[in-house]
Amino acid sequence: MQFPTRSPSGRAAAHRAMARAALFSASSAAVRLKRYNQHMAKARALESRARAQEVAS
Repeated sequence: MQFPTRSPSGRAAAHRAMARAALFSASSAAVRLKRYNQHMAKARALESRARAQEVAS
């Protein structure tokens, strides 16, 4: 049994914030872009899961 502490849309918002922060980190451009893309992909997946849950309810 899972006990989620945040809704998927809340977690997606957190990943979008981490994506923005990744763009301004003290890393190379390649690393910043990679981290940004990873967080945005996770945010998109969480948002689509949240929409699917809303439709199912």
